[in-house]
Amino acid sequence: MNAPGARFLLAFYRAALAAVEPRRCVSAALAEPAVARALRNARRVGVFAAGKAAAGMFDAAAASGRKGLVVLPRGHLPPARPGARVLFSAHPEPDASSVAAAREAVRFFSSFGRGDVVLCLVSGGASSLLCLPRPGVTLAQKKRAVDRLFRSGAPIREINRLRTSLSAVKGGKLGRATEARLVTLVLSDVRGDRPSLVGSGPTIRGRRGDLVRVVGSNRIGLEAAIREARRRGYRARREGRRLEGEARNAGRRLAKRLLRLAPGEAVFAGGETTVTLGRSPGTGGRNLEVALSAAVALAGVAGASLLAAGSDGKDGSAKATGAFADGGTTARGRRAGADAAAALARHDTEPFFARAGGLLVTGPTGTNVGDWAFGLRVHKTGQGTRDRGHEKKR
Repeated sequence: MNAPGARFLLAFYRAALAAVEPRRCVSAALAEPAVARALRNARRVGVFAAGKAAAGMFDAAAASGRKGLVVLPRGHLPPARPGARVLFSAHPEPDASSVAAAREAVRFFSSFGRGDVVLCLVSGGASSLLCLPRPGVTLAQKKRAVDRLFRSGAPIREINRLRTSLSAVKGGKLGRATEARLVTLVLSDVRGDRPSLVGSGPTIRGRRGDLVRVVGSNRIGLEAAIREARRRGYRARREGRRLEGEARNAGRRLAKRLLRLAPGEAVFAGGETTVTLGRSPGTGGRNLEVALSAAVALAGVAGASLLAAGSDGKDGSAKATGAFADGGTTARGRRAGADAAAALARHDTEPFFARAGGLLVTGPTGTNVGDWAFGLRVHKTGQGTRDRGHEKKR
């Protein structure tokens, strides 16, 4: 992607990722006096990690315990450090492997008792990876109920609430399988950074003596990106409104915000949008939809660029992480035989960007704190007529 500002946007994204790197976040938490004391005074320590960031989180904590269990999505790399049984299960849709992983997790927790500590490392994605329906509910029934709510465009907190009500391990129920003390370190991908909502809170049981710490979040990554922008000479500010709601609406809002910026200014937003899918959706994701709807609003404007991308490295059904957009994106698409409006209507955004250019493909990043969108006006724009018009109206 050679659009003006794209290399800066990529630098902002990399700075945000570095700030929420799981090993870094967990290592800092383990040095906290209360956490270090709990582990030091335990009779035995077990280390349990589940979620998209489980491998890195375990690597930072492997030396803390002699027995470990790690549950990861298929396709992710296992921990580099030895000392754990590693299970791979399904994400984003649970299957029989998710049930097997949840049963193994229950056995792991029940093997510890009073005087022991289980260090629990939880990140986004754990809801799907650990899926044990409550008695009387089948996996197929649970999946249908969650899928209906997901397709309706409901926010992730409502989806996780339903998952918890139908589960035998979510909402602290996994933690109740043991009398051991639990120390839970959470890498948050949810609004408000409530530990009970991350991965549906399998180990947040509210028992006296347990410790819970949020060690990384979307906000931490966002602040690191802003620092990087300022270091590079941009006047950076955080968008007042969280990145949420319908993805295409969020993209239009960001584009309007971007058009009000002066050259040398940048805007930053974080959160997680939703996409209400039709009957036969194409290939794409919420970040690609944010980027494409922003591109439509920016059409013909010079010097304005935006990147919308997930922190985990995968966007919905797409292989991409996200996409860059600018005032020439839709025109490049037309020249390549792709129509932006049609792609948005079909939720078929990845093929559009594959033709127009702008896809960001990273593969799994090893972390998961939600999504970011960064927009900037380059210092020297070589502005066209339409852009000058916007500048005069500012």
